[in-house]
Amino acid sequence: MQFDINKVLEKTGQNQGHLTVMAFDFGTQKMGVAVGQKSIHSSQALALFPMQDGIPHWENLFKIIHTWQPDLFLVGLPLNMDDSESELSLRARKFARRLRHQGNIATFMVDERLSTREARDRLDDYQAQGMAKKIAADSIAASILLENWYAEPLMVLQP
Repeated sequence: MQFDINKVLEKTGQNQGHLTVMAFDFGTQKMGVAVGQKSIHSSQALALFPMQDGIPHWENLFKIIHTWQPDLFLVGLPLNMDDSESELSLRARKFARRLRHQGNIATFMVDERLSTREARDRLDDYQAQGMAKKIAADSIAASILLENWYAEPLMVLQP
């Protein structure tokens, strides 16, 4: 089911032009994280966040969240190419629901198909430039989630 994010944000009173958005590329062992500013369509990949069987250390995660003060969370939804969901999709949805509940911040999911492949291609470019040591494919994938959402902000899914 898809929702018009602008209508949802209007109800919450968020200023859509100046949103700070944090995106998560969910994984069971590690999670990519990125942050961006909607008004300038920025995206910055952050350090990988360790996970333990798909569960974050919430206190550490909220330290990062507190640092960036996001207005909106985006969590990648790993769909199969035929639009079906997998076990990982269900776990990502569960993470998104807990994130929304514990953070009390609007949380949506975005289709992340092919973002990891694109992230690996970008990582190859970073390696060629000597920058790969500071960035990981999962965080680049989270950054791509932001970029894709900027291009199609109305295409979000409920956790």
